[in-house]
Amino acid sequence: MNYNFTKIIDRLGKDATAVDSIGKFKWGFEPKSAKPGFDEIPMWVADMNFETAPSIVQTIEERLKHPLFGYFSASDLYYGSIIAWQKKYHGFSNLSADMIGYENGVHGGIVSTINSVTQPGDAVFLHSPTYVGFMEDLEHTGRRPILSPIVKDGDGVWRMDFDDMERKLQESGARLAIFCSPHNPTGRVWERWELEKAMALFAKHDCVVISDEIWSDLVMPGYTHIPTLTVSEDAAKRTVALYAPSKTFNLAGLIGSYHIIMNPLLREKITRFGEHTAYNEMNVLSMHALIGAYKPEGEAWLSELLTVLEENCRYATDFINSNLKGCHASMPQGTYMIFMDCREYMQESGKTLDEIVEAGWEVGVAYQDGRHFNDDGSIRINVALPHSRVVEAFDRLAKYVFV
Repeated sequence: MNYNFTKIIDRLGKDATAVDSIGKFKWGFEPKSAKPGFDEIPMWVADMNFETAPSIVQTIEERLKHPLFGYFSASDLYYGSIIAWQKKYHGFSNLSADMIGYENGVHGGIVSTINSVTQPGDAVFLHSPTYVGFMEDLEHTGRRPILSPIVKDGDGVWRMDFDDMERKLQESGARLAIFCSPHNPTGRVWERWELEKAMALFAKHDCVVISDEIWSDLVMPGYTHIPTLTVSEDAAKRTVALYAPSKTFNLAGLIGSYHIIMNPLLREKITRFGEHTAYNEMNVLSMHALIGAYKPEGEAWLSELLTVLEENCRYATDFINSNLKGCHASMPQGTYMIFMDCREYMQESGKTLDEIVEAGWEVGVAYQDGRHFNDDGSIRINVALPHSRVVEAFDRLAKYVFV
């Protein structure tokens, strides 16, 4: 490999929520501190514990050589980088700069869309398990979540329940859906026929669809991310797609996402709302970070990263199914999250999820309680760490927690 994904980096005190917030209280679901004798392995916040791709750092450093940082507008190179990346990795052949708009994070785009197309008290459709941030966005804007379960089939593949979707959309009158593709926390990469069927239901019930595709670059070999916008002509008209280099390249601290909205009227409505907030403006270094990420050198870094993530995900999944009695996990098709089902262990041992979660925290395995994703029997585990740390974490689980 040309890049170092094995180096263990001490992030304590270096502006890292995943480490610095352990044992504290900001969001309310931070892991507790480990007991003496155990260091803490951050496996909760969805960021990676690898060095940033060199092309990003170099591009920012080059911009820093110019000593002025006044008002600016996004450059043609910024838009061109996005268009080229989306064409190469996701098959977009007809993107233009006017379809692309900056967002101060995916949540900013979600909130702008919520406020643009619904009213307080309105129903919004989502799948469950559900990314915790979506629920917070709805709570803060005063909308009602309508949850439809995704469940494992006989082969352990997470599937949408289209009959339940139809019923919930009909009963609730929801005119907005938040769709996660690839899905967090299950790691499911949807097939084209599934997307077509889901979008046909949303069209039938006249739902605008927010498609959160922030994980779209992090897909395992053998699977292909299909942008929701490309599923059909109707999907292109009703979809607000949200992307960012921040998940792919671990740049959340720099802030910077973007939307792709092909429908001019929908785009104008949502863009206007974002502009009127007076906060939705790009940072110049964030712009150059994206340009650096989407260079050929960034592509090379990503290619090696995906190999590392696949190895870690496969190791974790195999270890859970072979060594943690009563626990089960499916190999994710995308993301770097393992969603571990503990129900059988809970039933056999008599232990509660609270006890299991805290037992892991005590020995430094800082994973995340699945109840924050509307699942009362699972734990979400981030394995985007050097492989040696993943091995250490699961060894501790086997030795001290699931015994």
